[in-house]
Amino acid sequence: MSYAFLQQYWWFIVSLLGALLVFMLFVQGANSFVFSLGRTEEGQRKVIESTGRKWEITFTTLVTFGGAFFASFPLFYSTSFGGAYWLWMIILFSFVLQAVSYEFQHRKGNLLGTRTYRWFLVLNGIVGPLLLGGAVATFFNGSNFIVEKASLTNLGAPVISSWANASAGLDALLDPWNLIFGLAVMFLARMLGILYIINNVPDEDIRSRGSVRLVGCTVPFLVLFLAFFVRTLLKDGYAVDPATGAVFMEPMKYLHNYLRLWPLTLMTVVGVALFLYGVLRTILSSSYVKGIWPAGIGVVLVVLSLFLVAGLADTAYYPSNVSLQSSLTITNSCSSEFTLRTMFYVSLLVPFVFGYIAYVWRVMDRK
Repeated sequence: MSYAFLQQYWWFIVSLLGALLVFMLFVQGANSFVFSLGRTEEGQRKVIESTGRKWEITFTTLVTFGGAFFASFPLFYSTSFGGAYWLWMIILFSFVLQAVSYEFQHRKGNLLGTRTYRWFLVLNGIVGPLLLGGAVATFFNGSNFIVEKASLTNLGAPVISSWANASAGLDALLDPWNLIFGLAVMFLARMLGILYIINNVPDEDIRSRGSVRLVGCTVPFLVLFLAFFVRTLLKDGYAVDPATGAVFMEPMKYLHNYLRLWPLTLMTVVGVALFLYGVLRTILSSSYVKGIWPAGIGVVLVVLSLFLVAGLADTAYYPSNVSLQSSLTITNSCSSEFTLRTMFYVSLLVPFVFGYIAYVWRVMDRK
């Protein structure tokens, strides 16, 4: 296991966790339809009780994603989570609202009332995926930060990275392409949420309304995602000279990455096919309720390929728009070889964790 292998291995692990997180956003997507799918009190309780069995897995995946980034690529963690803290704090606060809503909406004597807490769930279902998508889009569109590793020796202010303005990450929302991808992720979460509810809640009234709303989410998602994807393939990308580590702009860099890493292209095609199969069959067949599984697997494959294309093949995965040479790559932002090697052996326990999650999932759905 060479140092380069460990760097690529951990980028794959982080990418896989990010892909699983996007799939698990079906909880947020379903919650955004609490009042739309559940017209009655009983219907709303069915939706909330269904997502309430899974929300902790989503939150755990989010925390694990951040923890893996911190351990394997600490410079990204300190740059993004430290510099763009307002963007990440709003995301985390929306998830805190979700947890509070599940806990207190049926408590006797709560001051805000059940309906207010359910609106908190709707807020999390919209804001969480939207901002997460906007944050991920900066992997392709860049952010406004500066990295100065020499500052570490400054005892008065040992700060390696800093944001170039006072927005603390909110400037990412000023880029229309970040917003387009954020909206695409939001509609994707809503689609997955509908597919999950159709599969998990045996209520024909809820399922029939879900099929109609699935059509209403599919069209804008396809338009937004295809616009972002095609533009990303054709735009200049942030390439890295493997000999010197210098970052430079390369025309159609991400298209070249897909052609160079052809298994990722195949993965994307298979993922898109599975996703469309799950969605279209659910829309066209009222008796088909298992669309969440092919669609979910397809989402994981497509998002995984996007993350890998953003970081592999000599590409800067977190580019800087104000200081090109401050851009982060998997080689200049990773932990030491000892740390990555030690964590490699710990990561061998991941299949057991997935097995435990699958077991808990089945146990929760028995009632």
